[in-house]
Amino acid sequence: MKRRIILSLLMILAAAVCYPIFFLLAGSLMGDGELTEHLGAVLAGGEGLMTWSVLPLAPTLRHYVELLLDSPEFFQMFWNSIQMTVGILAGQLIFGVPAAWGFARYRFPFKKILFTLYIVLMMMPFQVTMLSSYLVLSGMDLMDTLWAVILPAVFSTFPVFIMYRFFCSVPHALIEAARVDGAGELAIFLHIGLPMGSPGIISAMVLGYLEYWNLIEQPMTFLKNKELWPLSLYLPNISMDRAGVSFAASVVTLIPALLVFLCGQDYLEQGIVAAALKE
Repeated sequence: MKRRIILSLLMILAAAVCYPIFFLLAGSLMGDGELTEHLGAVLAGGEGLMTWSVLPLAPTLRHYVELLLDSPEFFQMFWNSIQMTVGILAGQLIFGVPAAWGFARYRFPFKKILFTLYIVLMMMPFQVTMLSSYLVLSGMDLMDTLWAVILPAVFSTFPVFIMYRFFCSVPHALIEAARVDGAGELAIFLHIGLPMGSPGIISAMVLGYLEYWNLIEQPMTFLKNKELWPLSLYLPNISMDRAGVSFAASVVTLIPALLVFLCGQDYLEQGIVAAALKE
C-alpha cells in the first residue's frame, strides 16, 4: 500500500513536470481558430480566462509547414544559435579543460586564492558583469558580432569548476607511475587525464549546451543587428496571429536540446559516480 502511494505521487509529479511539453505539442497541432478560442483572452485582449485542451480537436501540421517552408528568418536564427553554441563549447574545450587539469593536479602560488576567485565569478549573474563586458567588447570593436557572445562564454568559470571535480578523482598513484615510466606532462594529460576525466568533460559540455542554446540576455545586450540574433530570441515574439507558429518553433527548438540530453545522460550519471570516488 505504501509503495502504491509513493508510486502514485511520483507519477503525479512526473505528469506535472511533463505537462509544459504536452502543452507545446498540443498548441503546435491546433488550428488558428482553436488557438484563438483558448488564448484570445491573453493574446488578443479578450475577456475572461485562458482555457486549454490537452488534445487538439482537429490536429493539423499547418504551423510546422509554415515554420519550415515559409519562415527564412527561423533558419537564419537557427544557424546563428548553432554557430554560437558550437563556438562556445569548442572554446571551453580548448581553454577550460587545461585550466581544470592545472587546478586539479598542480601546485602553484596563489592557487587557492585564484580558485576562490573562480568560484566567486561563477556565482555572479550576468547582470553584475554586463557593463564591464560591454565596455571591454566595445573597446575591442566586437560589438554586434557573434564573437561578442562567444568570447565571454568561452572563458566561463562554471565548466572549469565541474571538470576540476572529475580531474581530482584521477588517482595520484597512477600519475606518479606514469612519470616514473618516463611519460611527460603532456602525455599524462592526453592519455590519462582526458580519458579518465571524460565523464566530467562531457557533463560540462552537455550542461553548457543546454545553457547556451537558450541564451537570451547576452544576445539582447551585445547584438543590435537582428540578423545575428539566435533562435532563443525568435520565440518571445508571440502574437495571436503567429501563436501556432510560435508553438511549432518551440517544439523544433526543444528537439536538439532533448537529443543532446538523452545522448549525454549516461555520461552525466558516470560523472556523478566518478566525482564521488576517493583514491
